[in-house]
Amino acid sequence: MSLDPHVTSVLAVVGVALGALGLLLGLGAQVRLRRLRRSYSVLQSGDEQVSFVEAAARTSRDVDALRADVEVVHAGLEEVRTDLADAIRHVAVVRYDAFGDMGGRLSFSAAMLDDAGDGLVLTSINGRSETRTYAKGVKHGTSEAQLSPEEEQVVGWALRGRASAAAPARGGAPAARSAAEPA
Repeated sequence: MSLDPHVTSVLAVVGVALGALGLLLGLGAQVRLRRLRRSYSVLQSGDEQVSFVEAAARTSRDVDALRADVEVVHAGLEEVRTDLADAIRHVAVVRYDAFGDMGGRLSFSAAMLDDAGDGLVLTSINGRSETRTYAKGVKHGTSEAQLSPEEEQVVGWALRGRASAAAPARGGAPAARSAAEPA
């Protein structure tokens, strides 16, 4: 049985077209397979010996360990915050002339308080021939000993620094004073 040359040429063209289509599909499949392998390699963290499931399990363990570490750090941070509340952090100083005949504002009062307003006020009064220094305890911003106007002023400034450390200052007032001068 012999085929017509026209049918043979049509079959040849169809065969070549199907072969070219198969070749294109094969190349497309090869490219997709290469992309999938690259993605799979990324999921394995570059370790060719480890399967995707093992890599995912390792990542899950790492995340659990990180969460545990965060909990430890959080607990430590709470301890530090508690300790810091008891630290003397709010300090203010006022310098003044204790006596009218003395110049140079050599006398001073310094308040050193923690977050609760507890601490002490140190006052040094300088005269021509002597210097006297006093220390007065402060509890919740007040003292059992009578405070001078300068000592009350410096305690107020230190307490204002305490309040501004907890909340932003309002009205353009300074947030905290490390050394203050009387007006």
